[in-house]
Amino acid sequence: MNQQPNPSDGKPHSDQSQPDQPQNTQPQADHPLLTISDLAAELDISTRTIRYYEELGLLRPVRSEKGNRLYTRSDRARLKLILRGKRFGFSLDEIKEMIELFHEDRTGRKQLERTISYGNQKLQEIDERIQELKLLREEILQFKEKFEQRWHELESESVESESDS
Repeated sequence: MNQQPNPSDGKPHSDQSQPDQPQNTQPQADHPLLTISDLAAELDISTRTIRYYEELGLLRPVRSEKGNRLYTRSDRARLKLILRGKRFGFSLDEIKEMIELFHEDRTGRKQLERTISYGNQKLQEIDERIQELKLLREEILQFKEKFEQRWHELESESVESESDS
């Protein structure tokens, strides 16, 4: 049985990059556990980000005998899903809901339904933002053309006044 972290225990935890023997875990030789530093380096994120996701209950690493966080392949995959969700603009609450739905329904049906629903909402938001950006672009172009026209007028006036002198 894996020892689950207790974020409310108030005990400081050190994050050393050297893995030690995990408590009550038996990693397969071809699937070693990762330290928080190794996982952060692999995914190009900070260890603080990983700890934050743990505080929110998005990740549940096992602990070594010394209390160091150790991450499985499943934790790594889950973190990659979290990062993808963030990149797509989903909130952490939405990401958590989508990920945890798999545990409620192992067929994945509920998870897929919710993910599709959130995806449709996100696509609508993106389409609305694209429209806003197109309108903003058009407005900027109109001002730019007016400013260029005025600049050319000033240039012409300047050349005419120099030729009159």
